[in-house]
Amino acid sequence: MNILALDTSMGACSAAVLRAGTGTRRLEALQVEMPRGHAEALMPMVDEVLAEAEIGPSDLDLIAASVGPGSFTGVRIAIAAARGLALVTSAKLFGTDSLSVVARASLLAGADPQGPFAVAVDARRGMLYFGLFDETARKMDGPLLIAPDDAAALLPRDLVLSIGSGAGALAEAAASRGLSVNPSFETLQPSAAALAEIAYESGETCEVLRPLYLRPPDAKPQAPTLERC
Repeated sequence: MNILALDTSMGACSAAVLRAGTGTRRLEALQVEMPRGHAEALMPMVDEVLAEAEIGPSDLDLIAASVGPGSFTGVRIAIAAARGLALVTSAKLFGTDSLSVVARASLLAGADPQGPFAVAVDARRGMLYFGLFDETARKMDGPLLIAPDDAAALLPRDLVLSIGSGAGALAEAAASRGLSVNPSFETLQPSAAALAEIAYESGETCEVLRPLYLRPPDAKPQAPTLERC
């Protein structure tokens, strides 16, 4: 199976190709942290990882994208690219939330939670994108848009690890409730490499990828103005 994975949901742009056969697995991945510019960077990355994997678009069996939560524009970029590529290649589609991708990325980066752990991403305005995962990065709850104190109230008593850009805020809120939570991997971003692994292990597909927005976009259309005569 040949899987192309795309992630532009947060502060990085990444693409990966996973080639998996009987007893073999080969992964080619690129990731660049960037606050903006995902739309311009993504397709050149796709071309590069396909070339490194020695396959073409027509060889793809599955195209995966992170569907959010995250940047309103960023989420849409990967989804639109995945939809377009699936249309021209007839590859199947797969999508999952970006917090699950961060959770898996933390294991690939060396996290060893030894039990349930939290992913907490700064969603601004004093809020977190929050999810709970077991030690294998299987989702237990979330993703939620929630205040740190409310997230701390959901933490299992045996949870000692939080991951992501909001991990410090979650740890502070947990401490006020008498819980000791260690913030770690606070700069970790979702990665296409982690997404490719999730897609391969899932074995699932979907007909349509839809963005997962937990809050309305900041930008709102302007009200029309009337010209004065």
